[in-house]
Amino acid sequence: MIKKIIALLLTTVLVLTLAVGCTSKTGKVTIGMITDTGGLGDQSFNDSAWEGLGRAEKELGIERKVLESESADDYLPNLTSFAEEKMDLIIGVGYLFDKSMETASKQFPDQKFAIIDAVVNAPNVASLTFKEEEGSFLVGVIAGLATKTNKIGFIGGMKSPLIQKFEYGFRAGIKAVNPNAEVFVNYADSFEDAAKGKEIALVQHEKGADIIYHAAGGVGVGLIEAAKEKGFWAIGVDKDQSALAPKNVLCSMIKRADNATYYVAKAIKEGKFEGKVYTYGLKEEGVDYSDKAGNLTKELKDAAEKYKKAIIEGKIVVPKTKEEFEKFEAPKL
Repeated sequence: MIKKIIALLLTTVLVLTLAVGCTSKTGKVTIGMITDTGGLGDQSFNDSAWEGLGRAEKELGIERKVLESESADDYLPNLTSFAEEKMDLIIGVGYLFDKSMETASKQFPDQKFAIIDAVVNAPNVASLTFKEEEGSFLVGVIAGLATKTNKIGFIGGMKSPLIQKFEYGFRAGIKAVNPNAEVFVNYADSFEDAAKGKEIALVQHEKGADIIYHAAGGVGVGLIEAAKEKGFWAIGVDKDQSALAPKNVLCSMIKRADNATYYVAKAIKEGKFEGKVYTYGLKEEGVDYSDKAGNLTKELKDAAEKYKKAIIEGKIVVPKTKEEFEKFEAPKL
């Protein structure tokens, strides 16, 4: 009789253990985000991606966690750390994650990943990409019409095909409305060196640039500081950056990393995750321009809206490479 009771108790414990094991993943969805070296507080891309998960936390009830990368050497260890915690999804912010993400996706084939700004061809990786050239074109139109000196600057972070999409889209927008404007282009070889950004901006301004656009993460904070000190216009990127200098940020090219992280979080929550490439342009509300400080005139906004409509309708295909830019001829609208 005692043996039967013991056996029954053991069976009950086993059943309860299995039940707990089977239901442990039915609780809160946990999503881990890993920043690039710019980290949180960059007032740009990492912050935007994190805000999207904040919205998912509030509206969808997910839990978000973050690991900040001090250097590129941290990318794979951080991916591995979150994978070992069995996150429902791990997001790597930035194209520099591409090699590490490829490695991690093979090491953890059952783990779901997402990468922003790069394409990783793996069934467990969602690649979240943007048409940065389209949003950059619009702020190029604004800069080309607003300049008083006919000299405009562009500051890139690390030179790559991705950042050149910003450059050539911007230059195409200028070319469409002011083909005689001179454009200064410099790369900082960094996404976090604000001092370098300020130095480049001051040099471009001394050469006559009265409007400077950046696609350089934290480097752009230095540009905005220079604009504030010297009294010229800066154009922000990724988020509306007017709060950093309301009287000196003409507008911003917003890249909706927040929408992208929210959408992929929603897909995970609803069990609809797919390992494929997602592309967000003007039509998909992935990029746009923003002017929270109210520095744009009606004429500048009307011009930007006119070109925005033309791009969405397919009347203008914005160049994203040097070769495409050199062949680009803007249609008359």
